[in-house]
Amino acid sequence: MTGTLETAPGAPGSSASRKPPLAAVLAAVGIPMFMVTLDNLVVTSALPVIKHDLGASLSDLQWFVNAYTLSFASLLLTASALGDRLGRRKLFLFGIALFTAASAACAMASEPWMLILFRAIQGFGAAAVMPLSLTLLSASVPEKMRSAAIGIWGGISGLGVALGPVIGGAVVDGLNWQWIFWINVPIGILAVPFVARVLNESFGGARRLDVIGLLLSAGGVLAVVWGVIHGADDGWGSAVVLSGLLGGAALLVAFVVWERRVGAPMLPLHLFRSRGFSVINTVLFTFSIGVFGSIFLLAQYFQVVQGYSPLQSGIRTMPWTMAPMVVAPLAGLIVDKVGPRVLVATGQVLLAFALGWMALIVTVDVSYGSFVLPFILGGIGMGLTFAPASSVVMASASAQDQGMASGANNTIREVGVAMGVAILASVFASRGGYATPQSYVDGLQPAIYVGAAIVAVGAVISLFLPGRKRPAAEITVTQRDSEPGLAPLH
Repeated sequence: MTGTLETAPGAPGSSASRKPPLAAVLAAVGIPMFMVTLDNLVVTSALPVIKHDLGASLSDLQWFVNAYTLSFASLLLTASALGDRLGRRKLFLFGIALFTAASAACAMASEPWMLILFRAIQGFGAAAVMPLSLTLLSASVPEKMRSAAIGIWGGISGLGVALGPVIGGAVVDGLNWQWIFWINVPIGILAVPFVARVLNESFGGARRLDVIGLLLSAGGVLAVVWGVIHGADDGWGSAVVLSGLLGGAALLVAFVVWERRVGAPMLPLHLFRSRGFSVINTVLFTFSIGVFGSIFLLAQYFQVVQGYSPLQSGIRTMPWTMAPMVVAPLAGLIVDKVGPRVLVATGQVLLAFALGWMALIVTVDVSYGSFVLPFILGGIGMGLTFAPASSVVMASASAQDQGMASGANNTIREVGVAMGVAILASVFASRGGYATPQSYVDGLQPAIYVGAAIVAVGAVISLFLPGRKRPAAEITVTQRDSEPGLAPLH
């Protein structure tokens, strides 16, 4: 890992010399990041209630999730580039403010299209928060403490994942679904002055905005996801679905070609020359497809099939969603000792096994106790993935490129979330539906099997990650022992 992300003292636009306490830094980057992570899943427990209140369709339910993740994904790299030019703390604060305002608008939505629109605006704000939280953390922490700090950051992210379904369920049960968005407002209002006081400003390499790259990438991803979402209803061979899939693929190919030629690319393709960067992003893509696509459907299972309330459903997912909060910080502490390959590969194997186990046992009347062990295994797998993956991303890029590397990583992961919801919901819709509990299970089981298979592919790919780095002292000893005329150091 190379240096910090702040400009040198005395350089134009350099940050202040003060070094805030680590706990304050973690709170300043962690609270906003927790808020935007929470909103990835907080809506899942409320989907059956929102479906009833707004008269939403299955396609609407997918867009309630995907409008957020797609807008989030489409602007992550642009937000990273703007942060490099304008100041990372400045754009981080703007993202918090926009996310807070959009949350209030979501709470006041009265039609499905309104909620979809404001969820998309929420995603724009989140795009400025997530990657810059990691970049600002790296800039504020000494290198020797960085892996541990990233582990804690991963644990906070895991806490957002963990509490999303529970908080969503508790709010829907105690108040109404609108309050899953209102709760963001006071948090955001308090976070802005706190972040402004604690964090130092930092800048990266100045880059021109790649507007064409933004349009090509966002348009391509949106078209592909739209095609997948509508494939089950309109038919995979229909003109509109094929137009979306083929048109989106063509736009993404054009995006790659453009990025290879433009002087200041939105996505610096040279980052993918690093084996670690390429492999970890591929693994996170398959992970996001399989896991978050499954969570989208499983979060509704306990309500639609077994008749539990939103809060009861959220509590029942806690063995899965709480485990990353515990495991991710521990993984961050040991990743430098054992290497990312062992942790990530183990995590992906556990996740694939857990999803396959869930798909095997799911029925209309299966007892909740049957899910506890696979839920725990899945949560451990997620925790073993988060912190090591972030460490690999940061270690694969130079100091000037770390902001863009973080943005690229989060973009790929969020596109995976959107694709996962679209793909697995499409499998679900082709085999089942919401008409009866049995029809829901008929669609759920093959969808989760598909999710398990996709994660299993990622487990195989993760074997190509770098292993443990040899300490400098160990390398010196080996070199001295192997060179004639040098006395051994041991």
